[in-house]
Amino acid sequence: MTRLYLMRHGETVDNAAQLMQGQTQGQLNENGIRQAEQAGKELATYPFDAIISSDLKRAVDTARIVARHHGLPVVTTPLLRERDWGDFTGRFIPDLKGLPFPDNVEQLDQLLSRARRFLHYIYKEYSGQTVLAVGHGIINKAIQAVYHDCGMKDVPRMTNAEVRLLELNSDY
Repeated sequence: MTRLYLMRHGETVDNAAQLMQGQTQGQLNENGIRQAEQAGKELATYPFDAIISSDLKRAVDTARIVARHHGLPVVTTPLLRERDWGDFTGRFIPDLKGLPFPDNVEQLDQLLSRARRFLHYIYKEYSGQTVLAVGHGIINKAIQAVYHDCGMKDVPRMTNAEVRLLELNSDY
C-alpha cells in the first residue's frame, strides 16, 4: 500500500487578503510560516520516503520547512499546482460570488484529470512508500474527489497546513 499524506500549504499574504491566487507563486505570511513549522514538528516522526510539492513558491516553501525534519529533498511537480483561475486571478474573492466563470478558468474536467494523473504518478513512482505531498486547496480537493470517487462538493475544505491521509491500493 502507498500512503499519501496530502497537505495544503501554509497561509499566504493573499489568503489573508482574500485574493484569488490561482497559479501565482504566492508568499507565506508569518502565520503561514508558523503553521508550516508546527506541521513539521507534528510530522517529524512520520517515516516519509519522499516529499513532493506543487512547483508554486507557497507550496515549495511549506514543503521545505517540513522537509528539514526529514533530511529529504523536495521534489516538485506542476500536477499539484492550484486551479488556474484565469481572469479571476488576483481578484477579491467576495466580489466573485455569483459571477460566471471566465472562459480561461481551468475547466473542472481538466482539473479532475490532472488530479487523477497525480494519483497515478504517486502510485507508479512511489508504490509501497510513504509520501508527503504539499498542494493547494482546490487541487487537493480534486485529488480527494478522485480518490473517494465523489463530487468535489462532497470533500470538506482543507485549512492551511492541514494534512489528510490517502491510502492508495490501486492505480488511478
